[in-house]
Amino acid sequence: MARGKRLRVAVVGAGAIADSHRAAYLAHRDDVDLVAAADVDESRALAFCATTEHAKPYPDLDSLLAEQEPDLVSICTPPGLHVGQTKAVLESGAWVWCEKPPCRSLAEYDDMASAELDGGPYVSFVYQQRSGSAVARFRELLAKGELGRPLVAHCQTTWYRDAGYYAVPWRGRWATEGGGPAMGHGIHQMDLLLHLLADEDSEDGEWAEVQAMTARLVHDVETEDVSTALVRFGSGALATVVNSVLSPDEVSRIRVDLERATVELTHLYGHVAENWQYTPAPNCSRPETESAEDVGSSHAAALAPVLDAYRAGRRPPCSGRDGRRVLEFVASLYKAAFTGQTVRRGEIGPGDPFYLGMAGVSAG
Repeated sequence: MARGKRLRVAVVGAGAIADSHRAAYLAHRDDVDLVAAADVDESRALAFCATTEHAKPYPDLDSLLAEQEPDLVSICTPPGLHVGQTKAVLESGAWVWCEKPPCRSLAEYDDMASAELDGGPYVSFVYQQRSGSAVARFRELLAKGELGRPLVAHCQTTWYRDAGYYAVPWRGRWATEGGGPAMGHGIHQMDLLLHLLADEDSEDGEWAEVQAMTARLVHDVETEDVSTALVRFGSGALATVVNSVLSPDEVSRIRVDLERATVELTHLYGHVAENWQYTPAPNCSRPETESAEDVGSSHAAALAPVLDAYRAGRRPPCSGRDGRRVLEFVASLYKAAFTGQTVRRGEIGPGDPFYLGMAGVSAG
């Protein structure tokens, strides 16, 4: 049910991912009104708007902002455009809901965050895999101590992309995509792993250090097409991370072995409760994992708390420090792979080459 006036929302970048944003806004039609879309390709903007009730197409973001004065804007463009577009939207007074990866570097992330104001507008990033009732239930069980301490974890994004996928000019290039599968594909599962284990009251749930390797084994690109990492958390727990676009048998998987149970999530691009499996340790009872409602991961589920935060004038999830966590992890993974050194959380800051770009040079 709508709470006050419907928010005026718009989309910039009318490519494939924009359809997920349109579907999310449609799912929240009582709260939002999709009024416009912008794309440098006029035909794409027209085609996108034709699938909406009355959204108006625009050739550029500036004219959309000036004429429509939206409350919230989805940014669905390539990563190299996110900083300028995000800052333009924030400076107009609208909030931003931005696709992953957030940007190409920690320096760019901090630049975007500098345009936020206390109480809003804010920018939130689309990490939809951490949405849904099953994720919330795992975190609840962990917080209550019903699963015991996390001990060992595995995070796997093994997908397949052919040469046609990389024929799109901005893909596979440091300057435009910002990285390879660690940046553009595995970032969702890595964010989910870090979110599952995060503890707002303790550093134990944060990752502490990472060692890594990357390789370019198949694709004719600048970036890697596979990466592996070994991670130690503040609690002492260890995790392995694998990201690939070379794997014909595609799967997204997270497994966490805890003192009282093993919890495994197996899916591809989205999950519901049945994708989660809980196996109790010997002499331990199986935890109650059912939720009152089975809400799957999706853009629509991820949008709900952003709208709630807008109404309340508070920072939304997947923004600020929360949104930066996985980007810092990715930057550390790349630094560890390029240098052969163990990289610790918090060590990449201004003055470090990997603060400017994932390859150790300016992302621009």
